[in-house]
Amino acid sequence: MSQTTSNEMWGGRFASGPDAIMEEINASIDFDKRLYEEDIAGSKAHAVMLADRGIISAEDCDKIVKGLESIRVEIAEGRFAFSRAREDIHMNIEARLAELIGPAAGRLHTARSRNDQVAVDFRLHVKTALQRFEAGLVEFLRALVDKAEAHADTVMPGFTHLQVAQPVTFGHHCLAYAEMAARDLGRCRDALERMDECPLGAAALAGTGFPIDRHQTAAALGFREPTRNSLDTVSDRDFALEFLSFAAIAGTHLSRLAEEIVIWSTPQFGFVRLSDAFSTGSSIMPQKRNPDAAELVRAKPGRINGALISLLTVMKGLPLTYSKDMQEDKEQVFDAIDSLQLALAAATGMVRDLVVDVEAMRKAAGHGFSTATDLADWLVREAGLPFREAHHVTGRAVSMAEERRIGLADLPLDDLKSLNPAITEDVFSVLTVEASVASRKSFGGTAPDNVRAQIAVWRERLDLEG
Repeated sequence: MSQTTSNEMWGGRFASGPDAIMEEINASIDFDKRLYEEDIAGSKAHAVMLADRGIISAEDCDKIVKGLESIRVEIAEGRFAFSRAREDIHMNIEARLAELIGPAAGRLHTARSRNDQVAVDFRLHVKTALQRFEAGLVEFLRALVDKAEAHADTVMPGFTHLQVAQPVTFGHHCLAYAEMAARDLGRCRDALERMDECPLGAAALAGTGFPIDRHQTAAALGFREPTRNSLDTVSDRDFALEFLSFAAIAGTHLSRLAEEIVIWSTPQFGFVRLSDAFSTGSSIMPQKRNPDAAELVRAKPGRINGALISLLTVMKGLPLTYSKDMQEDKEQVFDAIDSLQLALAAATGMVRDLVVDVEAMRKAAGHGFSTATDLADWLVREAGLPFREAHHVTGRAVSMAEERRIGLADLPLDDLKSLNPAITEDVFSVLTVEASVASRKSFGGTAPDNVRAQIAVWRERLDLEG
């Protein structure tokens, strides 16, 4: 970097430019050019406010706004020449503005600093991303509710420890992920509410002596209000940490669903089939259908979790206010935005695309003596046994069936009566998987009627989303 370029940036403080290593570690333009839309929007709002307050002339404001719009078009069309020598997106745009409109460009930076400038750019970017995720989560919820409605009666095995536990309905299973997605949506909206404050006007750290109107710039940029403490404003990255926390939890939920799709689509389970749109083949094994989309959704949260830990580590030891460490805040957030965006879109597509093998699910639901709890409950309810005794009797029945390699419903009545004489023929009415799920009518249970009732609630909630 030439001495001339360095002095353009820093004025008379430094006699010579930094060497190549300093330029390499200091430059952020390679990644923060992604903020150009936000940077230009912030600069336009700032210029208009300065003119309205009589701090710059209307003529200079008009030149600045028109010049900034020309730069926005240049960048959008790929005609802008980014320079690493100018460090970041702010200085790249300011330098180009000076080329386009001359000395008036130098008035734009009145009453602001790169500290509040980057804070407003970054916050706007994260806010916009969260608004996209808000809409994306609603679509994901719609896909889950649609699938649940189609399979409110479809019986499948419910698992604990990945062992068959009790029969459930696939609709109920889908709505479990809807509950997770709804909590993610709530976290998304909570984060948006907290970050809806505008940093612009905090300047370097202490505010400014110019008679600016921070409420005007906040409103122009779509914020609820300006931030209230200039020291906190330029040093705050809670909004980025909250986004990453939300993204890590949402990504974890998507990863759990993806893992189940991977398992369910194996020949050993055969519960579901993904179309070619979300599968790939093997280069040497023609029989293979690999659930690559699900596997990549499962992997993406690893990057998001790493981003969260990285930024937490960067921020944990910083004194007030701004430190250059904070330049390390953006790459992780940008990567997390991209990763979660892909994972959410892929998960939504896979849920809509999923073809369910109803018979395979139903057959598997009967394996592993999944109605054993129903037998124990019947003994309590109909025979009056204490639950612990009913549990013991049921365990002996399972052992008997296991030895004979048959299901509980296939045990002769006399053999069941030998375990407890209070058992009657009525017991067989609870030993089918259909009877089992139908009986789970407690609030939040898996009974098909419950699932339909919950679907109605979800439909009402989603209708309110528009």
